[in-house]
Amino acid sequence: MPSTIAIDARKLRDFGIGTYVRNLVRELAVLDRDSQYLLFVRPDYDGSLDDLPENFRLLTERSAVYSVRELVAMSWSLYRLKVDLYHATHYVLPGFVPCPTVVTIHDIIHLLFPDYLPNRLAHYYAHRMIRRSLVRGNAIIAVSQNTRDDLASYFQLGTKKIHVIYNGAEAAFRKQLPPDELQAILESLGLRAPYLLFVGNPKPHKNLDSTVQAYARARELADFDASLVCVGARAGTDFKLRQRAAQLGIEGEVVVLGHVAQEALPAIYQGASLFLYPTLYEGFGLPVIEAMASGTPVITSNNSALREVAGGYAHLVDPLDIEEIARAIAHCMTDEAHRENLCKLGLRRAETFQWSKTAEQTLALYRQVLAP
Repeated sequence: MPSTIAIDARKLRDFGIGTYVRNLVRELAVLDRDSQYLLFVRPDYDGSLDDLPENFRLLTERSAVYSVRELVAMSWSLYRLKVDLYHATHYVLPGFVPCPTVVTIHDIIHLLFPDYLPNRLAHYYAHRMIRRSLVRGNAIIAVSQNTRDDLASYFQLGTKKIHVIYNGAEAAFRKQLPPDELQAILESLGLRAPYLLFVGNPKPHKNLDSTVQAYARARELADFDASLVCVGARAGTDFKLRQRAAQLGIEGEVVVLGHVAQEALPAIYQGASLFLYPTLYEGFGLPVIEAMASGTPVITSNNSALREVAGGYAHLVDPLDIEEIARAIAHCMTDEAHRENLCKLGLRRAETFQWSKTAEQTLALYRQVLAP
C-alpha cells in the first residue's frame, strides 16, 4: 500500500528554504510515483509547483510559520488526513504529530546570534522548538556537517539520528547562456559588465556593510573599473546602504538591484566578474554553490559551512577583517589567471552538489523511517 507523505511547503517563497523545498519536491516527483504527497502551501502560493504529477496534491494552510496557531492547526491537519510521514522543512514540529517525522534544520543562527532577533522571546522560541524537534523527530536532516556539529555541540545531544544531506544547485545555473542572450537580460535589469556581485538579504550576519567597505578599500589598492551589484530584498535598508556608499565616495559604483525573479539569477551570476559572500555564518551557503555552478569566481568566508563547502575551491577570507577582504578583491580583479583558476575549481566543486542527489538521499531516509 502506498504511503502518504506530507511536506511543509509554506516557506516556498523564501530564498533559502524556499529553494530547498521547491527543488526537493520537483526531484521527488521524478523519483517517486508510488507514494502520495501532500504539500502544505500558504494562501498566497505562487503556482510554482502546479505542474507536478497526480500523486502530488497541494493543500492551503493558513497558519503562519513560527506562530502558535501552526502548532495546533498543523496537528489537526496531519491527524485528519491520516498521514504516514510528515517532513517539517524548517525546525518547528506541530504540537502533536500522529505519525513518524523527518525534520530539516538548516542552521542554528537564531541561537548563535541572538542579538539579531527582535526580542528575547524569539530566542527562547527558537531554542525550545529546535530542541523539541531534535528529541521528538524520528530523523533529522542537517544541510551540512557544520550544522550537524553545531546541533550536537549546542544541545549536547547524540548525532545518531542526524543525517547530513547537502543542498544542490539548479540546472539553470550550470547552463551557460549565449553572449547575446546574457547581454539582453543584463540590459533589461539595468546592469553593465564588469561588476562584482553580492546576493543576500539585509540580515546583519550577511555582513553587507563590511563587504561595501572592503570593495571601497579594494578600489584604492588596485586599479580596476567594476561596480558592486547588490541583489536581494532589503526594504527599509536601502537608505543605509546608499548612505554608506556616499560616505566612502563610491555612491555611483554601488548598484542596489533589490529583489529579482528567480529566472534572472543565472544571468546575473554569469555576468559577474567576481562573487562576494564574506558572511559571518551559514548553514550551507547556497549562493556560493550557485555562483560556482555559474562559472563565477568566489570570495567567501573561512568559517561555518562555507569552509566546508568552498574550502579549496574559492578564495577564503576572515569576514571580520575588512582589509583582508579588500586585498582578496584586489588580487582577484588584477590577476586574471587566479580568477580563471577559481572558475575551474568552482565548476568542479558545484558538480558534487545536485538536487537529484538531495532527493535520492531524502527519499531513502523517508523509507528508512517508514520501515517497520
